Amino acid sequence: MGSTRTPSVAIPVDSDASPRKNAPETVTSPLVNGEKSIFRDQNIVSVTIVSTLSLSGAIPTEPLTWKLIKVWLPVNIIFVGMLITSMFSLKHINVAMLTILKNVANVITASGETYFFKKQHDRQVWISLTLMIISAIAGGITDLSFNAIGYTWQILNCFLTASYSLTLRHVMDSAKQATKSGNLNELSMVLLNNILSVPLGIILVLGFNEVEYLFETPLLRMPMFWIVITASGVLGLAISFTSMWFLHQTSATTYSLVGSLNKIPLSIAGILLFKVRTSMENSFSILFGLLAGVFFARAKLLNNSQS
Repeated sequence: MGSTRTPSVAIPVDSDASPRKNAPETVTSPLVNGEKSIFRDQNIVSVTIVSTLSLSGAIPTEPLTWKLIKVWLPVNIIFVGMLITSMFSLKHINVAMLTILKNVANVITASGETYFFKKQHDRQVWISLTLMIISAIAGGITDLSFNAIGYTWQILNCFLTASYSLTLRHVMDSAKQATKSGNLNELSMVLLNNILSVPLGIILVLGFNEVEYLFETPLLRMPMFWIVITASGVLGLAISFTSMWFLHQTSATTYSLVGSLNKIPLSIAGILLFKVRTSMENSFSILFGLLAGVFFARAKLLNNSQS
């Protein structure tokens, strides 16, 4: 977990596109150049599903007002930045290394809670966070497909992810006061988040000049492309809803520590499914980072039980 993110999609590029020499093997090396358009389309799918269910009376949602939008917009901008930087980093970093680098977000989140909210963490938590930093540095040094651009995007993504975790819970409470009923359920949050993301996605498409690419690529004429986009939008909706619900019931640190545990199957699957080229040293640093994540989760559980 760790974010209410919409998953990026691996879709074949145009057949005449030549890969860069020695390009790093990544989970999204086959991702189309129009990742901002994919992000926008996934948001549209989520908005369509939730709006249809709401209009049919199947689910309750709060009416959107300017007051509510103004409260939610800052965290939504962070959300969009988090997803876009994740897509950019995935174009240059393999999924196993990216998973380990995401541990840095836990370090920033814990530090932010201490600095802004005066939340104290015990020694074991800080030890585990130090181990995460060591594993990230060791992983970068031993990464056979090291790419400075990808690592820069991922570090920026870690700061945005931590900011999102730290601010979302506060915004959830503030947003309730901006509604007529004094309440804001998870489906309303998901709808609000995705509706605000659509215009931001359009701005990104225009700003990065993806329109020309979209007119030229044959992908838009492939039925399978739209099936995958729709499926990813549905998955993104499910992830957004469950993440909103979980963070609504817990704290930012608990939210991030649960995300530490899902890195184990994700890293293993990433290496096996995408046949990532790695070395013994890099594999060890990845394993070290995964164990640090488990140690972090255990330390946080003990810290929470004592407090």
